[in-house]
Amino acid sequence: MKASNDFTFTGSPQTFTPEQLANRHPDAPPQPEPYVASAGLIQAVNLAMHVGRPLLLEGEAGSGKTRLARAIAYELGLPLYTWHVRSTSKALEGLYRYDAILRLHDVQVRQLQGADTSAGSALRDPGNPKHYRELGPLGKAFAATDSPAVVLIDEIDKADVDFPNDLLAVLDDPWEFPIQETGEKIKAIHKPIIIITSNKEKGNLPFPFLRRCVYYYVDFPSEPTLKSIVEEHYKNRGVQPSAELIQSAAQRFVEIRQENLHKAPSTSEFLDWVEALRSFNPDHHKLAEDEMPPYPSLLFKLRPDWNRYYKTT
Repeated sequence: MKASNDFTFTGSPQTFTPEQLANRHPDAPPQPEPYVASAGLIQAVNLAMHVGRPLLLEGEAGSGKTRLARAIAYELGLPLYTWHVRSTSKALEGLYRYDAILRLHDVQVRQLQGADTSAGSALRDPGNPKHYRELGPLGKAFAATDSPAVVLIDEIDKADVDFPNDLLAVLDDPWEFPIQETGEKIKAIHKPIIIITSNKEKGNLPFPFLRRCVYYYVDFPSEPTLKSIVEEHYKNRGVQPSAELIQSAAQRFVEIRQENLHKAPSTSEFLDWVEALRSFNPDHHKLAEDEMPPYPSLLFKLRPDWNRYYKTT
């Protein structure tokens, strides 16, 4: 069994045969992720795996932070567990949830029906509290026995200020957590590969938390990288935009983003735009700098930006 520091992320997605896919972990992503990682980002991923620390990614929305975890899990054939953080999220939710109400319900059903339990509760024994706990994304990674797991903690800064500090107790030695309701202690056999994203919506994360992370700032893709992203995105598809279209679209997109927009379009919006340029009325392309960009509905999502480029009569 490999530890997390036995793996190397190359950032070069490969296509696996059906036999190879069958031998991968069942929770590994089944589809390749068309992700283009910079040399610095690849080094940061491998460094985080080597020292066994979470990798904290910052960068503007749409720069590719979230998709990295899927790219890592697919390339390495490891399970991926995703935790989308909300404003109400608590650290305990990522470890486990315990349904005391369901257990009480099953107790009452058994008292009323005796041995004749319903089909749903027949699979659960109120005398066994383990039947009422469900591991969260981080808990599943700790419980993995055959390989490390990749955990994405997405947009950690959405939660309150105590959330990152509450994670410190488990994202460090001895890498274990208790489940009080069942008396269990879940200890990680393999340190999970943890990817954390932040948009700095609420300012800096707490310093004690930052000290325990490997940090990398993800720059928005440059024009050459945008072209590589398009080529990677279409690599395994039957159709592909022309090299001329990719070049002109990437150049025009970068020019648009350099203007003083309220919300600059993201990589995903760029890919949607390229697809529209390729397949939606492709005879009407005007990508010159002094012309209104085609299909502004795909690029501009706030009224001031919309009015700047597209005004109806």
